[in-house]
Amino acid sequence: MNTNKSDSEADTQSVQGLRSDANLCFVCGPENPIGLRLQFRIEDDVCRSEFTPLPHHCGYDNVTHGGLIFSALDDVMANWIYLKGDKAFTAKCEIRYKDDLPTGTPVRLEGRCLKQRGRLVQMEGKMIRQDNDHVVAECEASFMKPPTP
Repeated sequence: MNTNKSDSEADTQSVQGLRSDANLCFVCGPENPIGLRLQFRIEDDVCRSEFTPLPHHCGYDNVTHGGLIFSALDDVMANWIYLKGDKAFTAKCEIRYKDDLPTGTPVRLEGRCLKQRGRLVQMEGKMIRQDNDHVVAECEASFMKPPTP
């Protein structure tokens, strides 16, 4: 790893080492033996991760299962909230699949906050192919923070 950090890298926050309550999460849990084990970080107020679907992540004909795509997008948005020091659950999510994703195709995930008001956090998530920058899927979601005692 490069030890000379740029200004944006110095502002990077990472979930690695912070998580203990979600070690078995299917998407990001480091202790889930069948999970994706994605690692999330905040760069320039965007939560990011990378993912390459494997052959056993397919739905049919070597196309990545849409449920895995949704799960990865849900987690990139939720981890933006988590890395900012809060917890929230998905209250509503609308996803638009724009293209299929052949297994073995690396993608990057991006999650950003659209607005916050009270306990409600509105988020946007995108999955983008690394080889051609085409958006595979995008979503908008509402997350609800638990009430404060």
